[in-house]
Amino acid sequence: MRPTGSRRAFISAPIAPMHGEPRVSSPQISQRLSGHALQVQDVQEDWLHVCGDDGYEGWIHRGYVAKGSTREDAERSAGIPGKRIMSLGCTAAGFDGECRQLPLGAWLHAGERSVEGQVVREESMSSSLPGEPAAVAASAVDWFKGTSYQWGGITPWGADCSGLVQTAFWMHGLVLPRDATEQAALGLDAGTNIAELVAGDLLFFSDRPDRRVTHVGISLGHSEMVHSGLGRGGYAIEAMDNGDAYTAALRERFLFARRPVFSR
Repeated sequence: MRPTGSRRAFISAPIAPMHGEPRVSSPQISQRLSGHALQVQDVQEDWLHVCGDDGYEGWIHRGYVAKGSTREDAERSAGIPGKRIMSLGCTAAGFDGECRQLPLGAWLHAGERSVEGQVVREESMSSSLPGEPAAVAASAVDWFKGTSYQWGGITPWGADCSGLVQTAFWMHGLVLPRDATEQAALGLDAGTNIAELVAGDLLFFSDRPDRRVTHVGISLGHSEMVHSGLGRGGYAIEAMDNGDAYTAALRERFLFARRPVFSR
């Protein structure tokens, strides 16, 4: 479901876990990052049922949300669209000198500046992060190197397979659905010959009897793929044409590939 409500909320914490139910002990199903806007669809005590720009819904505790006294205050704290600064993995400092670490994809608060690490200004994102599949593949390799597998994670601080894919493409201007099953329904048919795939194609896999998609990775061309695999503990580059038992199992589970289409 796409956001339809009129009330917006902005994440104030570096990372806000999104839960499947309005209780902290329920599983994390995704995450939302500093400065990102959400549509609030329902409220249960201290929990907000929200929907992001990818249409994904879940519950976030209000402790992670900006506490402006008005909608204008909250939007001001998130920065002015078009003039904001995006973290590529940085430490940001505010007017009061307080510092916080921000993951890839988080917006700095208005008035914050980067004191360590890398950032990109919103107005230059389209040139610095071009909407090209090969550029996405290269970024995924660089940004997520060393990332541990984390169910529901979307950043280099911890990511699952579809979270890595979604964030890498979002940074380059293409909003993909959150889950691999939905990601598999988009783009153009890229066939089933792994050797013919080009950098930026998405490979889809299944370990279920009904062949429902359960895993996704990004082609690097030359029969290589970058992904976040539970069996690898997280980030890995696989040589799909020759490898160990894990890679052989991946080949058996491979279903098809899709080629994402950019509009910018």
